[in-house]
Amino acid sequence: MIKQNAKIYVAGHRGMVGTAIVKQLTAAGHTHIITRTHAELDLLDQQTVKDFMRQEKPDYVVLAAAKVGGIHANNTYPAEFIYQNLMLEANVIHQAWAAGCQHLLFLGSSCIYPKSVPQPMQEDALLTGVLEATNEPYAIAKIAGIKLCESYNRQYGTDYRSVMPTNLYGQNDNFHLDNSHVIPAMIRKFHDAKVNNAASVTLWGTGTAMREFLHVDDMATASIHVLGLSTEHYQSYTAPMLSHLNVGSGVDVTIKALAETIKEVVDFTGDIIWDSTKPDGTARKLMNVSKVKALGWQPNIDLKAGLADTYQWFVKHQNEFKEQ
Repeated sequence: MIKQNAKIYVAGHRGMVGTAIVKQLTAAGHTHIITRTHAELDLLDQQTVKDFMRQEKPDYVVLAAAKVGGIHANNTYPAEFIYQNLMLEANVIHQAWAAGCQHLLFLGSSCIYPKSVPQPMQEDALLTGVLEATNEPYAIAKIAGIKLCESYNRQYGTDYRSVMPTNLYGQNDNFHLDNSHVIPAMIRKFHDAKVNNAASVTLWGTGTAMREFLHVDDMATASIHVLGLSTEHYQSYTAPMLSHLNVGSGVDVTIKALAETIKEVVDFTGDIIWDSTKPDGTARKLMNVSKVKALGWQPNIDLKAGLADTYQWFVKHQNEFKEQ
Protein backbone atom coordinates (compact mmCIF):
# COMPACT_ATOMS: atom_id res chain seq x y z
CA MET A 1 0.00 0.00 0.00
CA ILE A 2 1.09 3.57 -0.68
CA LYS A 3 1.33 5.50 2.58
CA GLN A 4 -1.10 8.39 2.92
CA ASN A 5 1.65 10.93 3.58
CA ALA A 6 4.00 9.72 0.82
CA LYS A 7 5.22 12.30 -1.69
CA ILE A 8 3.95 11.23 -5.11
CA TYR A 9 5.09 12.99 -8.28
CA VAL A 10 2.73 12.45 -11.23
CA ALA A 11 4.42 13.40 -14.51
CA GLY A 12 1.83 14.16 -17.17
CA HIS A 13 -0.91 15.14 -14.72
CA ARG A 14 -2.78 17.12 -17.38
CA GLY A 15 -3.08 14.19 -19.76
CA MET A 16 -6.03 11.83 -19.85
CA VAL A 17 -4.44 9.13 -17.67
CA GLY A 18 -2.53 11.50 -15.42
CA THR A 19 -5.67 13.50 -14.65
CA ALA A 20 -7.53 10.32 -13.67
CA ILE A 21 -4.63 9.12 -11.49
CA VAL A 22 -4.39 12.44 -9.61
CA LYS A 23 -8.17 12.45 -9.10
CA GLN A 24 -8.13 8.97 -7.60
CA LEU A 25 -5.08 9.59 -5.43
CA THR A 26 -6.75 12.72 -4.07
CA ALA A 27 -10.00 10.85 -3.42
CA ALA A 28 -8.03 8.20 -1.52
CA GLY A 29 -6.68 10.84 0.85
CA HIS A 30 -3.15 11.31 -0.47
CA THR A 31 -2.14 14.83 0.46
CA HIS A 32 1.36 15.17 -0.97
CA ILE A 33 0.79 14.90 -4.71
CA ILE A 34 3.41 16.80 -6.71
CA THR A 35 2.59 18.12 -10.19
CA ARG A 36 4.25 20.47 -12.67
CA THR A 37 3.02 21.80 -15.98
CA HIS A 38 5.27 21.67 -19.04
CA ALA A 39 5.90 25.41 -18.63
CA GLU A 40 7.06 24.80 -15.06
CA LEU A 41 9.15 21.70 -15.77
CA ASP A 42 10.48 20.67 -19.19
CA LEU A 43 11.04 16.92 -18.91
CA LEU A 44 13.34 17.03 -21.96
CA ASP A 45 15.81 19.23 -20.05
CA GLN A 46 18.13 17.01 -18.05
CA GLN A 47 19.42 19.67 -15.66
CA THR A 48 15.93 21.00 -14.93
CA VAL A 49 14.65 17.50 -14.11
CA LYS A 50 17.74 16.85 -11.98
CA ASP A 51 17.17 20.03 -9.96
CA PHE A 52 13.46 19.27 -9.55
CA MET A 53 14.00 15.72 -8.31
CA ARG A 54 16.71 16.75 -5.86
CA GLN A 55 14.52 19.52 -4.49
CA GLU A 56 11.28 17.53 -4.18
CA LYS A 57 12.70 14.07 -3.40
CA PRO A 58 9.48 12.17 -4.18
CA ASP A 59 8.84 8.79 -2.58
CA TYR A 60 6.92 7.63 -5.66
CA VAL A 61 7.00 8.69 -9.31
CA VAL A 62 4.22 7.96 -11.82
CA LEU A 63 5.55 8.51 -15.33
CA ALA A 64 2.38 9.15 -17.35
CA ALA A 65 3.91 11.89 -19.50
CA ALA A 66 4.55 11.12 -23.17
CA LYS A 67 4.37 12.58 -26.65
CA VAL A 68 1.38 10.78 -28.14
CA GLY A 69 -0.67 10.90 -31.32
CA GLY A 70 -2.52 8.89 -33.92
CA ILE A 71 -1.26 7.18 -37.08
CA HIS A 72 -0.97 10.45 -39.03
CA ALA A 73 1.11 12.14 -36.33
CA ASN A 74 3.35 9.08 -35.86
CA ASN A 75 3.96 8.91 -39.61
CA THR A 76 4.61 12.64 -39.97
CA TYR A 77 6.84 13.23 -36.94
CA PRO A 78 8.73 9.96 -36.24
CA ALA A 79 11.89 11.75 -35.11
CA GLU A 80 9.97 13.78 -32.54
CA PHE A 81 8.15 10.71 -31.24
CA ILE A 82 11.30 8.67 -30.63
CA TYR A 83 13.50 11.54 -29.42
CA GLN A 84 11.09 13.22 -27.04
CA ASN A 85 9.85 9.99 -25.46
CA LEU A 86 13.36 8.59 -25.05
CA MET A 87 14.61 11.80 -23.49
CA LEU A 88 11.80 12.33 -21.00
CA GLU A 89 11.90 8.67 -19.92
CA ALA A 90 15.67 8.71 -19.46
CA ASN A 91 15.61 12.01 -17.59
CA VAL A 92 12.77 11.12 -15.23
CA ILE A 93 13.88 7.54 -14.48
CA HIS A 94 17.56 8.36 -14.01
CA GLN A 95 16.99 11.49 -11.93
CA ALA A 96 14.38 9.74 -9.79
CA TRP A 97 17.04 7.13 -8.95
CA ALA A 98 19.70 9.81 -8.40
CA ALA A 99 17.39 11.59 -5.94
CA GLY A 100 16.85 8.38 -3.97
CA CYS A 101 13.35 7.51 -5.18
CA GLN A 102 12.80 3.74 -4.83
CA HIS A 103 9.32 3.44 -6.35
CA LEU A 104 8.33 4.37 -9.91
CA LEU A 105 5.56 3.36 -12.29
CA PHE A 106 6.11 3.71 -16.04
CA LEU A 107 3.10 3.77 -18.37
CA GLY A 108 3.73 2.28 -21.79
CA SER A 109 1.49 1.16 -24.64
CA SER A 110 0.18 -2.00 -26.28
CA CYS A 111 2.04 -0.97 -29.45
CA ILE A 112 5.23 -2.43 -27.93
CA TYR A 113 4.19 -5.84 -29.25
CA PRO A 114 5.04 -7.18 -32.74
CA LYS A 115 2.42 -6.63 -35.45
CA SER A 116 2.04 -10.38 -36.00
CA VAL A 117 1.65 -12.04 -32.63
CA PRO A 118 -0.76 -14.66 -31.22
CA GLN A 119 -3.92 -13.21 -29.67
CA PRO A 120 -4.50 -12.35 -26.92
CA MET A 121 -1.04 -10.80 -26.60
CA GLN A 122 0.99 -12.01 -23.63
CA GLU A 123 3.78 -10.09 -21.94
CA ASP A 124 6.41 -12.54 -23.19
CA ALA A 125 5.60 -11.58 -26.80
CA LEU A 126 7.79 -8.50 -26.32
CA LEU A 127 10.79 -8.39 -28.71
CA THR A 128 9.73 -11.55 -30.56
CA GLY A 129 9.03 -9.96 -33.95
CA VAL A 130 8.78 -6.92 -36.21
CA LEU A 131 6.86 -3.89 -34.93
CA GLU A 132 4.05 -2.11 -36.78
CA ALA A 133 5.88 0.30 -39.13
CA THR A 134 3.59 3.30 -38.60
CA ASN A 135 4.40 3.69 -34.89
CA GLU A 136 7.73 1.85 -34.58
CA PRO A 137 9.65 4.92 -33.29
CA TYR A 138 7.09 5.45 -30.50
CA ALA A 139 7.05 1.73 -29.68
CA ILE A 140 10.86 1.59 -29.53
CA ALA A 141 10.84 4.46 -27.04
CA LYS A 142 8.24 2.71 -24.86
CA ILE A 143 10.22 -0.54 -24.94
CA ALA A 144 13.28 1.45 -23.88
CA GLY A 145 11.29 2.80 -20.93
CA ILE A 146 10.51 -0.73 -19.76
CA LYS A 147 14.16 -1.73 -20.10
CA LEU A 148 15.34 1.38 -18.27
CA CYS A 149 13.15 0.43 -15.31
CA GLU A 150 14.37 -3.17 -15.37
CA SER A 151 18.02 -2.16 -15.71
CA TYR A 152 17.91 0.22 -12.76
CA ASN A 153 16.19 -2.47 -10.72
CA ARG A 154 18.94 -4.98 -11.57
CA GLN A 155 21.85 -2.65 -10.95
CA TYR A 156 20.59 -0.45 -8.14
CA GLY A 157 17.88 -2.47 -6.39
CA THR A 158 15.08 -0.02 -7.14
CA ASP A 159 11.44 -1.08 -7.47
CA TYR A 160 10.48 0.43 -10.82
CA ARG A 161 7.45 -1.11 -12.51
CA SER A 162 5.76 -0.86 -15.91
CA VAL A 163 2.14 -1.18 -17.05
CA MET A 164 1.05 -1.45 -20.69
CA PRO A 165 -2.48 -0.13 -21.29
CA THR A 166 -4.72 -1.20 -24.14
CA ASN A 167 -6.70 1.42 -26.10
CA LEU A 168 -7.90 3.95 -23.54
CA TYR A 169 -10.84 6.34 -23.68
CA GLY A 170 -12.76 8.57 -21.31
CA GLN A 171 -12.89 12.07 -19.88
CA ASN A 172 -10.15 14.49 -21.00
CA ASP A 173 -9.59 12.57 -24.23
CA ASN A 174 -8.61 14.34 -27.47
CA PHE A 175 -11.65 14.88 -29.72
CA HIS A 176 -9.79 16.52 -32.61
CA LEU A 177 -11.33 15.24 -35.85
CA ASP A 178 -7.96 14.55 -37.53
CA ASN A 179 -5.71 13.56 -34.64
CA SER A 180 -7.97 11.65 -32.25
CA HIS A 181 -8.28 7.90 -31.74
CA VAL A 182 -11.26 5.81 -32.79
CA ILE A 183 -13.67 6.36 -29.87
CA PRO A 184 -13.37 10.16 -29.54
CA ALA A 185 -13.38 10.48 -33.34
CA MET A 186 -16.63 8.50 -33.60
CA ILE A 187 -18.25 10.40 -30.74
CA ARG A 188 -17.37 13.69 -32.44
CA LYS A 189 -18.63 12.50 -35.85
CA PHE A 190 -21.94 11.15 -34.57
CA HIS A 191 -22.54 14.21 -32.39
CA ASP A 192 -21.83 16.64 -35.22
CA ALA A 193 -24.08 14.62 -37.53
CA LYS A 194 -26.89 14.71 -34.96
CA VAL A 195 -26.57 18.45 -34.43
CA ASN A 196 -26.53 19.08 -38.20
CA ASN A 197 -29.41 16.65 -38.91
CA ALA A 198 -27.20 14.68 -41.28
CA ALA A 199 -28.69 11.58 -42.90
CA SER A 200 -25.58 9.45 -42.41
CA VAL A 201 -22.08 9.15 -40.99
CA THR A 202 -19.26 7.63 -43.05
CA LEU A 203 -16.64 5.57 -41.22
CA TRP A 204 -13.41 4.01 -42.47
CA GLY A 205 -13.03 0.34 -43.37
CA THR A 206 -15.46 -2.54 -43.16
CA GLY A 207 -15.99 -2.49 -39.40
CA THR A 208 -14.79 -6.09 -39.04
CA ALA A 209 -11.53 -5.32 -37.22
CA MET A 210 -11.60 -6.07 -33.50
CA ARG A 211 -10.28 -3.82 -30.76
CA GLU A 212 -10.12 -3.81 -26.97
CA PHE A 213 -10.97 -0.69 -24.96
CA LEU A 214 -10.52 0.33 -21.32
CA HIS A 215 -11.99 3.35 -19.56
CA VAL A 216 -9.31 5.70 -18.25
CA ASP A 217 -10.69 5.49 -14.69
CA ASP A 218 -10.09 1.73 -14.74
CA MET A 219 -6.55 2.38 -15.98
CA ALA A 220 -5.97 4.82 -13.12
CA THR A 221 -7.22 2.23 -10.62
CA ALA A 222 -4.89 -0.37 -12.12
CA SER A 223 -1.91 1.99 -12.02
CA ILE A 224 -2.39 2.86 -8.35
CA HIS A 225 -3.03 -0.80 -7.50
CA VAL A 226 0.16 -2.00 -9.21
CA LEU A 227 2.24 0.80 -7.69
CA GLY A 228 1.00 -0.13 -4.22
CA LEU A 229 1.67 -3.88 -4.43
CA SER A 230 4.30 -5.32 -2.13
CA THR A 231 7.63 -6.07 -3.81
CA GLU A 232 7.21 -9.78 -3.10
CA HIS A 233 3.71 -9.93 -4.59
CA TYR A 234 4.72 -8.01 -7.73
CA GLN A 235 7.85 -10.07 -8.30
CA SER A 236 5.96 -13.34 -7.87
CA TYR A 237 4.20 -12.65 -11.21
CA THR A 238 7.08 -10.99 -13.06
CA ALA A 239 10.74 -11.58 -13.92
CA PRO A 240 13.70 -9.19 -13.68
CA MET A 241 13.80 -8.61 -17.46
CA LEU A 242 10.14 -9.36 -18.14
CA SER A 243 8.52 -7.18 -15.52
CA HIS A 244 5.82 -5.25 -17.39
CA LEU A 245 2.11 -5.97 -16.96
CA ASN A 246 -0.65 -5.72 -19.55
CA VAL A 247 -3.69 -3.73 -18.47
CA GLY A 248 -6.95 -4.01 -20.39
CA SER A 249 -10.54 -5.17 -20.26
CA GLY A 250 -9.66 -8.60 -21.65
CA VAL A 251 -12.62 -8.28 -24.05
CA ASP A 252 -12.67 -6.99 -27.62
CA VAL A 253 -15.43 -5.84 -29.95
CA THR A 254 -15.73 -5.25 -33.67
CA ILE A 255 -15.42 -1.68 -34.84
CA LYS A 256 -18.91 -2.09 -36.30
CA ALA A 257 -20.35 -3.03 -32.89
CA LEU A 258 -18.48 -0.12 -31.32
CA ALA A 259 -19.96 2.28 -33.89
CA GLU A 260 -23.51 1.00 -33.28
CA THR A 261 -23.07 1.47 -29.52
CA ILE A 262 -21.73 5.00 -29.90
CA LYS A 263 -24.55 5.82 -32.32
CA GLU A 264 -27.04 4.70 -29.64
CA VAL A 265 -25.28 6.60 -26.85
CA VAL A 266 -25.19 9.81 -28.90
CA ASP A 267 -28.79 9.22 -30.06
CA PHE A 268 -27.99 9.65 -33.75
CA THR A 269 -30.84 8.26 -35.87
CA GLY A 270 -29.22 8.28 -39.32
CA ASP A 271 -27.32 5.59 -41.18
CA ILE A 272 -23.74 4.35 -40.90
CA ILE A 273 -21.89 4.04 -44.22
CA TRP A 274 -18.69 1.98 -44.27
CA ASP A 275 -16.03 3.13 -46.75
CA SER A 276 -14.34 -0.17 -47.59
CA THR A 277 -11.76 1.60 -49.76
CA LYS A 278 -10.16 2.77 -46.51
CA PRO A 279 -8.01 0.41 -44.39
CA ASP A 280 -9.25 -1.62 -41.42
CA GLY A 281 -5.84 -1.78 -39.79
CA THR A 282 -4.70 -4.83 -37.87
CA ALA A 283 -7.44 -7.49 -37.78
CA ARG A 284 -7.28 -7.94 -34.01
CA LYS A 285 -5.46 -6.47 -30.99
CA LEU A 286 -6.35 -8.00 -27.64
CA MET A 287 -4.29 -8.07 -24.44
CA ASN A 288 -3.87 -11.06 -22.17
CA VAL A 289 -4.52 -9.51 -18.76
CA SER A 290 -4.35 -12.66 -16.64
CA LYS A 291 -1.29 -11.48 -14.69
CA VAL A 292 -2.69 -8.16 -13.51
CA LYS A 293 -5.98 -9.84 -12.63
CA ALA A 294 -4.10 -12.47 -10.62
CA LEU A 295 -2.46 -9.58 -8.76
CA GLY A 296 -5.91 -8.45 -7.58
CA TRP A 297 -7.13 -5.87 -10.12
CA GLN A 298 -10.34 -6.04 -12.16
CA PRO A 299 -11.91 -3.53 -14.57
CA ASN A 300 -15.25 -2.18 -13.35
CA ILE A 301 -16.62 0.02 -16.15
CA ASP A 302 -18.37 -1.75 -19.02
CA LEU A 303 -18.03 -0.29 -22.50
CA LYS A 304 -21.51 1.18 -22.93
CA ALA A 305 -21.50 2.87 -19.51
CA GLY A 306 -18.01 4.20 -20.17
CA LEU A 307 -19.02 5.55 -23.57
CA ALA A 308 -22.05 7.29 -22.05
CA ASP A 309 -19.82 8.92 -19.41
CA THR A 310 -17.34 10.01 -22.09
CA TYR A 311 -20.08 11.47 -24.29
CA GLN A 312 -21.53 13.46 -21.39
CA TRP A 313 -18.07 14.91 -20.72
CA PHE A 314 -17.63 15.78 -24.41
CA VAL A 315 -21.00 17.58 -24.58
CA LYS A 316 -20.07 19.60 -21.51
CA HIS A 317 -16.68 20.58 -22.99
CA GLN A 318 -17.47 20.63 -26.73
CA ASN A 319 -16.77 24.35 -27.07
CA GLU A 320 -13.10 23.54 -26.45
CA PHE A 321 -13.04 21.46 -29.65
CA LYS A 322 -15.15 23.61 -32.01
CA GLU A 323 -12.17 25.15 -33.75
CA GLN A 324 -10.56 21.77 -34.32
